[in-house]
Amino acid sequence: MKSKTRTPFLRATVTGLTPGRVRPVALALSCVLLTACATVGPDYREPPPVDVGSGWTLPLASESQSADLSQWWSALDDPVLDRLMATALALNLDLRQAAARIDEARALRERVAGEALPTAAAGASVNRRRQSENGPLPVGSIPGLDATQTIYDAGFDAAWEADLFGAKRRALEGASARLRATEAEAQGVRMRIVAEVARTWFTAVGARYELHAQRATLDTLQQTFELVRLRHALGDASAADVEAAYAQWTAVNALIPDIQARQRTAVLSLGVLLGAPPERELALLDGPLTPSTLRALPVGERADMLRRRPDVLAAERRLAASSADIGVATAELFPKLSIGVGGGFQALSTGDWFDASSSRFSILPLISWRLFDGGRVRAEIRAREAAERQAALAYEQAVLTALGDAERALGDYHGGLDTLERRGMALDAARTTYGHTRTRYAAGDIALVELLAAQRSLHEAETAAARAHTNAAVQLVALYKALGGGWEVSTTASTATHPLRDAAAPVAFSSR
Repeated sequence: MKSKTRTPFLRATVTGLTPGRVRPVALALSCVLLTACATVGPDYREPPPVDVGSGWTLPLASESQSADLSQWWSALDDPVLDRLMATALALNLDLRQAAARIDEARALRERVAGEALPTAAAGASVNRRRQSENGPLPVGSIPGLDATQTIYDAGFDAAWEADLFGAKRRALEGASARLRATEAEAQGVRMRIVAEVARTWFTAVGARYELHAQRATLDTLQQTFELVRLRHALGDASAADVEAAYAQWTAVNALIPDIQARQRTAVLSLGVLLGAPPERELALLDGPLTPSTLRALPVGERADMLRRRPDVLAAERRLAASSADIGVATAELFPKLSIGVGGGFQALSTGDWFDASSSRFSILPLISWRLFDGGRVRAEIRAREAAERQAALAYEQAVLTALGDAERALGDYHGGLDTLERRGMALDAARTTYGHTRTRYAAGDIALVELLAAQRSLHEAETAAARAHTNAAVQLVALYKALGGGWEVSTTASTATHPLRDAAAPVAFSSR
């Protein structure tokens, strides 16, 4: 048996190509690398400026001032609300779903990034087979060739498609922009949950104070009814007076169940917002409550608000993704170059498996060009261009919607504060009147029924003030939400403007 010379696989593969064959292959690869930087399709530019007007139509404070809205609820000095917010931000299921969507978008971006890299696979097999002696290969008539064979094979295969016209780069730009849009949408979910927790909590607190005032009014009406009924027994009041007093008592008494149900509903909703069973926070029904202090809010410039709004930022990133999609579709008009490389060892005996003479190697450059497809590629390009126009219009609509939300919320809160101030004045007047009436009753100048009437007016003023405070607090939450409060702007802004990762551009606005 002749001796076998074992050489490394690399040497075997190189010696399989003569110098005359290596040079053209190397030259072709060099040309590929030089031309791979070409990128077709439009480069993303910031959207056209959107007219945002000259300023707020009804400012609550100086536009040059801007409050820190990332954790706006902490300025209300409500420890219960602080606890609810911390729990909701950690456990709310909508927020956890939003985080999972970010993970999904990030994984999709990584998949797109991986498509620009070569793929390689290794394998080994043992194939036991028998060929037909009567088939196209005359196995039976070839001396020394056994019809039954065992083939041992081990090797690798690698493939790479050159990004000649930037299709993969555009795809990566689009995936990066969609990741940033998903992150902005997640911040929008966070902002919504923060607002919902605060609104629900203020509703529960307001219902608690309203219930307290209505029960006080009911007690006063009960005393009035008893007094009128006693006077009727003595002949000093008519039966109509008794019926009127009883009607007032029943009217207020009918309001109690609705207020109790409203308070319980709010507390049950808090449990779900905190990612727990609804009854988790039922203890708040009996706990001490402190109303929040409401004040005018420094809203800053209109453009500052728009840069904070997650829906505006997400719309801008979706526009960037649509622009990148045009480049992906346009690249289909041009040739594609892929290179496949394979190698390994193949033998009929395990003793010869990794011998140099058992080595195999192949390289396959492939150029493909779609010459005719019935206009499908150009139709796809037109569709992507139309999608970009839709995204641009959606961005403009998001800006105008944000302005409308902020202006309405600003006006509502301004009106709510005005109403609260006037209700406070009415409450002060009712307290003063009740104080004078009680002094006159102690001096014997008026009857008890007049004192009870003044007391009832005081309780009604307390009820109205409690409702006004609740409405203003809910309107404050809506204002914070409209201004883009409830999430960190700096972190997202810093990751959303990387010029190479996602080709982000600053949000454009204009004032006229």
